[in-house]
Amino acid sequence: MKMKTFGVEQWMNDYETTATYNLGETCVSPLSLHALLGLTQTDEKAFTEKMLHTRLTYGDIVGAPKLRAGITQLYQNLAPKNVVTTHGAIGANSLALTTLVEPGDEVVVVTPTYQQLQSIPEAIGATVRLLALKPENDYLPDIDQLKALVNDKTKLIVLNNPDNPSGSLMPQEHLQQIIDVAKSVDAYILCDEVYRHLTQTDDYSPSIIDLYDKGISTSSMSKVFSLAGLRLGWVATHDEAFMQTILSHRDYNTISCGVLDEMVAEVALDYKDDLIKRNRGIVRKNLAILSDWVDSQDHISWVKPQAGTTALLHYDFDLPSEQFCDQLFKQTGVLLVPGAEFDVEHALRIGYAFESQELQNGLDKLSSFMETLNA
Repeated sequence: MKMKTFGVEQWMNDYETTATYNLGETCVSPLSLHALLGLTQTDEKAFTEKMLHTRLTYGDIVGAPKLRAGITQLYQNLAPKNVVTTHGAIGANSLALTTLVEPGDEVVVVTPTYQQLQSIPEAIGATVRLLALKPENDYLPDIDQLKALVNDKTKLIVLNNPDNPSGSLMPQEHLQQIIDVAKSVDAYILCDEVYRHLTQTDDYSPSIIDLYDKGISTSSMSKVFSLAGLRLGWVATHDEAFMQTILSHRDYNTISCGVLDEMVAEVALDYKDDLIKRNRGIVRKNLAILSDWVDSQDHISWVKPQAGTTALLHYDFDLPSEQFCDQLFKQTGVLLVPGAEFDVEHALRIGYAFESQELQNGLDKLSSFMETLNA
């Protein structure tokens, strides 16, 4: 397959390692193993002894039973047989898309979104129809536009909820309207839900698979649980036929996930409520900092995020976003992701889920940089 360059990942690869202020980061402040065990009140000596004596063979082929059981607790009415582990959510999305989509299929994908969700179906040879998320609609899918994009050839609708990069969150009523459209053409819905649970309220945020029997959820330990270094994700669905097919495809690119990674993830999911509470506290505190900063800026506008760890900042300078971000980086050491990597110009994606002081320092540098543009 001929694949497009993965814009956002390539930008991060080129700039991330030398950034002084990484405002492109999307994970909530990462945990060390020591910090995780302390937060979960796990006996560190006993756990490390267990790890040291665990044989490094293949793990359970479909995922450790305890881990899969823990994942089911993030959903409503889900059984372990409905879950399979993968190498991160990026592996989950790739596996789900390459399993389901064939050349000639029609796929509807929201945009802006994580490029993988659009580029893989295109590379397979599907006809991809883009469902534009617009700021005037709070970056929520327009149902009438969706109805106009689907037909009896539509196999799949691809969502990202909460959305990366905008931080929009589809409430249950909106999801239900999308499901009604999918049912009208008997389409699957794949929803990348890696930021689910990182909300600004404590209400339960429903998954697509809580609501739709042909729904497919992908997620991981990276964002919500601050454990991106585990490289551990999953696919979850109630559709048994699809799950059997995905297991067959998975033999070609995964076999199993790492036994030590899964051991750590089991601990995290045993204390999921504590970790979610910690990380919601971080994103809520930092979103308030970011919101105050946006309010103070004459050249910046946005739709305030409802969930997740990212936001789109629109600016009114006559400067392409890649040039803006490159100049910003070279002059201040601040890393932001150009909106161009999401096909949105004169915009910047900012992450706000890391240490609060680093966020404030980076925003101060960004303010100073924009003053030079204004001059």
